Amino acid sequence: MDTENRIAVIGGGSWATALVKILCNNVDKLNWYMRNEIAVNHIKTYRHNPHYLQSVEFDLNKIEVSTDLVKMIESADTVIIATPSAFLTKLFEDFPIELMKGKVVFSAVKGIIPEYHAIPARFIHKTFGTPYDNIGIICGPCHAEEVALERLSYLTIACQDEDISEEMAELLACRYIKTTVSDDLFGTELSAVLKNVYAIASGVCAGLGYGDNFQSVLISNAIQEIENFIDEVSPIHRDVKSSAYLGDLLVTAYSKFSRNRTFGYMIGKGYSVKTAQLEMDMIAEGYYATKSVMEIKKKFDVEMPIVEAVNNIIYEKISPVIEMRILTDKLS
Repeated sequence: MDTENRIAVIGGGSWATALVKILCNNVDKLNWYMRNEIAVNHIKTYRHNPHYLQSVEFDLNKIEVSTDLVKMIESADTVIIATPSAFLTKLFEDFPIELMKGKVVFSAVKGIIPEYHAIPARFIHKTFGTPYDNIGIICGPCHAEEVALERLSYLTIACQDEDISEEMAELLACRYIKTTVSDDLFGTELSAVLKNVYAIASGVCAGLGYGDNFQSVLISNAIQEIENFIDEVSPIHRDVKSSAYLGDLLVTAYSKFSRNRTFGYMIGKGYSVKTAQLEMDMIAEGYYATKSVMEIKKKFDVEMPIVEAVNNIIYEKISPVIEMRILTDKLS
């Protein structure tokens, strides 16, 4: 992978838009797939995404944007998937998988594939036959909205092949983005999934009126749950206090830009799950992740009272007031 190799970004949302903005600092040519033809035509005419991060202006000399998924991937050497996890199966259901042969595939998907209870890396491996050494993840702590504002942000790039992670880290580094690398593909991706569930819990508590004192206890217990879970699923040495784990959890649980926290806040304020989803008009990945994490944790027999509380609220329809009152006696 080098600056002459073409990269394809798959997705039209805020995170995909942010990645295109970042990559244009260091690449000469970029493919960008979006399924919305109106948005594609708008970008070609006005150089802005009409729906996400509208302040970002694109250099169209560097970007080929299209609704043709096959064309965008076929001519690329590296593919970055930044589509919400709930839509991945449908997106690739008729895709000729042989076109992925030999490509490096990075996931910038901040969720879990609900149909299979699988992290994106496993979905990529199983669907396309891509070796795990050719699969990477791009994770935070980083919000797309702050990338648009060019506020200093940090990205973690994880891949079992150190050369691949180093090369992607170099392509993403710029004046306002600092990058670090990791070989913990599964741990970073599982942590990125879990932090969305805990952000929902944080939002619910905020909506119910719990203060900063309780939030600090909630999130300190959340990182312990993350550590216990990923150590069981992928038992290698890792430091969960680093930014790829704890940092990503903190920014997702506390930030005003966090969709999952906003989703939880609305539920805490009395919205039903369906009403909150309709009101937001955006995907809260933690909604899908909660059910999948519950299935995985049963297999590995991990205690996760916060995840269980979120599951009881959004799937079992137990009152947030009652469920969070019960949870307070389980935390320390």
